[in-house]
Amino acid sequence: MILMKTVFYLIVAVFVGVLLILALDVNAAQAMPSVYSLDDVSAVAFAGLVVNKASLSILYQGFKTAFRTGFQNHEAMWQRIATVVPSNTSEEKYGWLGQWPRLREWIGDRFIKSLELYDYSIKNKKFESTVGVSKDSIEDDQYGIYSPLMQEMGRGAAEHPDELVFGLLKDGFTKLCYDGQYYFDTDHPVNDASVSNMQAGGGNPWFLLDTRRALKPLILQRRRDYDFKTMTDMNDEAVFMRDEYRYGVDGRLNVGFGFWQVAFGSKATLDQTNFDAAYAAMMSIESDEGRKLAIMPDLLVCGPSNRAAANALIEAQLKSGGESNTNFKAVDLLVVPWLD
Repeated sequence: MILMKTVFYLIVAVFVGVLLILALDVNAAQAMPSVYSLDDVSAVAFAGLVVNKASLSILYQGFKTAFRTGFQNHEAMWQRIATVVPSNTSEEKYGWLGQWPRLREWIGDRFIKSLELYDYSIKNKKFESTVGVSKDSIEDDQYGIYSPLMQEMGRGAAEHPDELVFGLLKDGFTKLCYDGQYYFDTDHPVNDASVSNMQAGGGNPWFLLDTRRALKPLILQRRRDYDFKTMTDMNDEAVFMRDEYRYGVDGRLNVGFGFWQVAFGSKATLDQTNFDAAYAAMMSIESDEGRKLAIMPDLLVCGPSNRAAANALIEAQLKSGGESNTNFKAVDLLVVPWLD
């Protein structure tokens, strides 16, 4: 009888213990956050826990958040001088460049212009940036050291079009545009005449642009926007062989030239004489029919080496001698690091 009572009490004790354990687990589960922030990942998700599919998913979301932060915090400058053109194939043709849509008096039948006079196209290119993160680093709770790297990768993706657009602008003296001439050249053919949109010299370049038209001086052709991706599946060979997870960004795009008439490039000294000459040259440009194109420059672009001269030319109300500056606020000023 005593033995039976002892067994009974043991069973009851075990049952109560199980109930208490279950109750504690439920309370703990309710206390856990359902959504992890970037800091929660390093503080909770990998604090001594095994790296698995679920924890890697949380890590990816944290890295992606850091990437987006870096991407959104960069103030891009390329939009001021380039028009975005969406692309649906590997290459887009711009044979219509040079055909300015000017009106004429309607006498008789309509006069229809051909939009395929030039053989100019922009081919899309692929660009990428990838980093590897070892599984050991994650298991050792070293997640925090990679977050700034992912944020910088986001900034790099946002800054990449700046590098492409202003890099092409700088190379406009040696690369061809739609009419077969260099973008900045002395002999663009217009109505059996040669027209110049450049000044020669030995200094770092500066540019005078008309950016208020539908088609700006340069074209950013976008086939596929930048996308943040990861490789963390253990079935992937790189993960299996090297115990390394990979994170990267890629995009597919390219840049090209628009109308040369809305851009003037100079390697001469940036001073009032050369600026006024460039301004006047742009305003005098005519179409093939002999009509003024009404080019009105609104932006001066230069690199750091010409910043002081540009500020004195455009931003100062008075000249060094005290007389009025006739070019004060004549155009906006954009100083970028990719031109020197």
